[in-house]
Amino acid sequence: MNTFSDLPLSSVLQTNLARNGFVQPTPVQALAIPQQLAGHDLVITAQTGTGKTLAFLLPLLERLLQHTPSPAGRALILSPTRELAIQISECFSQLADGTGLRAAVVVGGLNEQTQLQAVRKGAQVLVATPGRLADFLDRKLVKLGAVHTLVLDEADRMLDMGFLPTIRKILAELPVGRQTVFCSATIESSVAHLINVHLRNPVRIAIGSTTKPAEQIDLHHYEVEQDHKLGLLENMLRKDGGSFLVFARTKHGADRLAKKLVRSGSKAAAIHGDRTQNQRNLALRGFQEGSYRVLVATDVAARGVHVEGIAHVVNYDLPQVPEDFIHRVGRTGRAGLRGTASTFSTRSERGEIRKIERMLDLQLTSRPLPSGLERELPPSGGRTPIPFREPHSKIRQTRSFSPKGQTWRRKRA
Repeated sequence: MNTFSDLPLSSVLQTNLARNGFVQPTPVQALAIPQQLAGHDLVITAQTGTGKTLAFLLPLLERLLQHTPSPAGRALILSPTRELAIQISECFSQLADGTGLRAAVVVGGLNEQTQLQAVRKGAQVLVATPGRLADFLDRKLVKLGAVHTLVLDEADRMLDMGFLPTIRKILAELPVGRQTVFCSATIESSVAHLINVHLRNPVRIAIGSTTKPAEQIDLHHYEVEQDHKLGLLENMLRKDGGSFLVFARTKHGADRLAKKLVRSGSKAAAIHGDRTQNQRNLALRGFQEGSYRVLVATDVAARGVHVEGIAHVVNYDLPQVPEDFIHRVGRTGRAGLRGTASTFSTRSERGEIRKIERMLDLQLTSRPLPSGLERELPPSGGRTPIPFREPHSKIRQTRSFSPKGQTWRRKRA
């Protein structure tokens, strides 16, 4: 298959593909779409940004069109986060324009009644996060007995987030004879067990290494003390063009960093689990449309950040586990474009950098700090602090006693 026009698709889908600029399939699309159209179960492993969403949506739509009018609830797509579910739904709407097919988003953080109305109006596709869908099932608000196609997108991440019992509950409600498409960046033991139990002779499609970043991503490393990370990031924003996706380890850290960037003149927003869904939508949409040049995100929230053309990913804080490094840097260098991923670490984190390099079998290119960085932004944000040290003679140790035993306290003379 050299072009999408080579596929046996309905004319309306061919028109929508051309209108949205889809002409040549990516490797994963070229391999997966014909197999799914033929009715096979699939296990797809591919790097982030290779076009997996279109690979499972296009044959799903074609199958629905072959059974027009298609009854409600014929397909279910599970995703780990609401942002990713919303983006899948938006992609579905682009491809389904003029077909009469509809998708309902079933996720936490959005109005429940609005979601139920979309389901009850006969949406043929449910795009859901496991938690909200399981809640609806428990209250008998939705039924899954008519599902003929199940897609588990980013299945490994759903299991990492603790959704295995919930997914098992959902799978128990589905017809046995369905078609199942399983997308996962890695195939670990828990993932492999789900595949063995719930898929029938699946066709395995693997594109590239899922344990290494794409070759078109330049991996840079800066050793920089914590107080100077902000100055280094601002230096990059001044010298490099394009959008920046910056990863912070905590929600509070993401908020704090975004505020500092705004104060220094950058158009920045933060996205994390404590933000309301409306705030998250506004931040993500603003980043997609260019209203924000910088998006500061935590790992879980960033699972929904599928934005084409991100020029630079910055690991402002190191990831909790080395595997998250792949998911982070994979947000740039998508669709064949070149990207840069820079990792900041302190001197005390040298062991963690070596661990990332060893476990992922990669080499980060060490880059020197920009000349005069510390003069550009002293740790205090304006004045170089003079460290205060008391003379040793002014410090004496005294012993104090408590009912639970003795403790030592340092006391000023």
